[in-house]
Amino acid sequence: MKFLIAITLLILLSLTSLAIGQMPLSYMLDLDGNSLVLLLVGRIPRLISILITGMSMSVAGLIMQCLTNNKFVAPTTAGTIDGARLGILISMLFGATGFIGRTLFTFIFTMATTSLFVIIINKVKTKNSTLIPLVGIVYGGILASITFHIAFEFNIVQGVNTWLMGNFASVIRGNYELLYLSLPLLVIAYLFANKFLIAGFGKDFSKGLGLSYNTIMNIGLIIVSLISSTVLITVGLIPFIGVIIPNIISLIMGDNLKKTLPMVAISGAIFLLICDIIGRLIIRPFEVPISVTVSIIGGMIFLILLIRRPRHA
Repeated sequence: MKFLIAITLLILLSLTSLAIGQMPLSYMLDLDGNSLVLLLVGRIPRLISILITGMSMSVAGLIMQCLTNNKFVAPTTAGTIDGARLGILISMLFGATGFIGRTLFTFIFTMATTSLFVIIINKVKTKNSTLIPLVGIVYGGILASITFHIAFEFNIVQGVNTWLMGNFASVIRGNYELLYLSLPLLVIAYLFANKFLIAGFGKDFSKGLGLSYNTIMNIGLIIVSLISSTVLITVGLIPFIGVIIPNIISLIMGDNLKKTLPMVAISGAIFLLICDIIGRLIIRPFEVPISVTVSIIGGMIFLILLIRRPRHA
């Protein structure tokens, strides 16, 4: 029943998203040559990119929370996005301007920085649920400082600042298709869901159940790194969604990963659609970048979860 309600809400919000814009809904329903171009080139690609981004970033956050056994770890609180941004900067310095070259550099740096974060938290003696994300935020701040220092040295600080601003306004047919790479990754995440959950309990526990701990950890980190890289390259930084959506669904449906993963993906798309619609309606005909609305709404939810979680632990 919950899944059916979520699907219905997703469809209604998707139709609402298609109808919002400078051109009125009556023009869109006319389906002549110009309206078809507007739909196929602009609004449908934008809708698809929102859906894929919301689903993939939520699932990426869920995977990281399982692998680290901490509810407050996600790509934006573990230095993953900051590593991806550093990778983009290095790709620019080496002249890799194409999608393939930039994606490769970004993925390598994302994978390396995320793996280093996992190593760091495994060395931390205390496992306090609120301390680990703070370590991640400090770690991400160090990576961001390195990125801005390099950018300052090569006089491309303005370019780095633009990567911080997630925005779907510029998404049109031909510049968002890299996001489709996330779809098979979501399928792989679902197939390995139970194994990710087991790996989160540690190497000894995993080996006791006959599971290759290092292999599962590497698969999970590859999925998270590829998703984070493609999203950052295509639409920019989308904060908090990987933290709050898995936590909310966990409170409602429990911690059975294979059962909750589809709902996490759908809920992430719903949340991002709501934020996008709000951002497009506040100051029409202009729009607030999606990273701003997600930061405001998601940040408040994250603080509530952070404050209340120890009380119910």
